[in-house]
Amino acid sequence: MAACAWPGSRSHAAELAEVLKVQYYLNIVDEKLWQFVDATGALWSKSYGLPPMTGRVFAWLLVCDPPEQTAAELQEELGASKGAINGAVRLLASGNLVDRLRIRGERADRYRVRPNAWDEQVRDQGIAQARVLIAQGLEALAEEPPARRARLEELDVFYAWWESRAPVLIQEWEEYKRTLKDEAS
Repeated sequence: MAACAWPGSRSHAAELAEVLKVQYYLNIVDEKLWQFVDATGALWSKSYGLPPMTGRVFAWLLVCDPPEQTAAELQEELGASKGAINGAVRLLASGNLVDRLRIRGERADRYRVRPNAWDEQVRDQGIAQARVLIAQGLEALAEEPPARRARLEELDVFYAWWESRAPVLIQEWEEYKRTLKDEAS
């Protein structure tokens, strides 16, 4: 009959140390890579008001191999709960930064950074919808003092400027990508 290892006993501590040692060696995220992933989470939290895990998931999907990961793989690599991962991929997918893939024969969905996500961010169709809402707000404030309308008017002017600049920026970006591709060949 095997001896029982009670929590706190010497043999329990030795077993736990061995398990942690194995887990450490199985963890492929090295310290520098983890610092990048964690710092991205902190930046997204501070800059965009998003949960840090959203930035961590995005950062990991930028550098992981293979580039498509299941939620379980993300949980394991990032040391996160199922709920944190599900919330993060939901936010990233709704922002058109991450795709959810269904691979034939697999039960679990996989996630990856959306190809050309940067192009789509510049082409964001939400701006046109925002301008419709701004016009609605300005109409509601038609009889109000100019100072009360000023914030909405400034936002409308910014979006109008962005809509005029976006096609030029997209064209410049496409030309820049072609140049880089030509230089690499």
